[in-house]
Amino acid sequence: MGRIKRLILLGITCLFVGCASIPAGVQPSPNDPWEPFNRSVFEFNEGLDTYLLKPVVSAYRFILPEFLREGIYNFFSNYSDLYTALQNLLQGKPDYAFNDLMRVAVNTLFGLGGLIDMATPAGLEKHKEDWGQTFGVWGIPAGPYVVLPFFGPSTVRDTFGTGADLETDYFFKYIPDVGLRNSVTGLRVVNARNTYYEAGDLLEVAAIDKYSFIRDAYLQRREYQINEGRNDEEPVMPVYENPYE
Repeated sequence: MGRIKRLILLGITCLFVGCASIPAGVQPSPNDPWEPFNRSVFEFNEGLDTYLLKPVVSAYRFILPEFLREGIYNFFSNYSDLYTALQNLLQGKPDYAFNDLMRVAVNTLFGLGGLIDMATPAGLEKHKEDWGQTFGVWGIPAGPYVVLPFFGPSTVRDTFGTGADLETDYFFKYIPDVGLRNSVTGLRVVNARNTYYEAGDLLEVAAIDKYSFIRDAYLQRREYQINEGRNDEEPVMPVYENPYE
């Protein structure tokens, strides 16, 4: 955790050199009072993705065949179902939590320890919950939009949620061997970015202002997730997800 804190502080220090301006013709959002600073963080993250993360993911895709990449994705997805089950219990949804635990049991027992997703074809729906969603269900307001170094789109509430996610994540925090823990963390980040490998390129072409598009999609999707989709259809979140999912 100390290393992550140092990285975030380093990123913020670099960003204090200057704040990006809002492009002409782009209307400010009332949910984004810190937009100039957030745009600077966004540009920092974009550079990190372009010059570090995406080349690593390209090598990952070149070296590993698709079935191995899918197995790695399924393994981490199976692990996240345990975490999601806890969040669903905290949100007062025991039926969802039972479904999540059944997914873990089926995939672990019949899917080679989670490398194969046997639960979805069996009709067990995949959920995805985190502390930020749980805080929202508990009635904690989202607060202003904020872009976090390395982690991407967030809100004040979801920033505290991200901290709680990391503090309760076994793979990230509690594996005793430091080398193994760092390797697993790196693989999870690469796996998460691989899931959205082509989304960034599509967004570059489709979005007039990539920052605004991602911000609005993130805020709408988080509202959808917290309200369990009661209001409308789920918006598409094209690029950023929690890399420790």
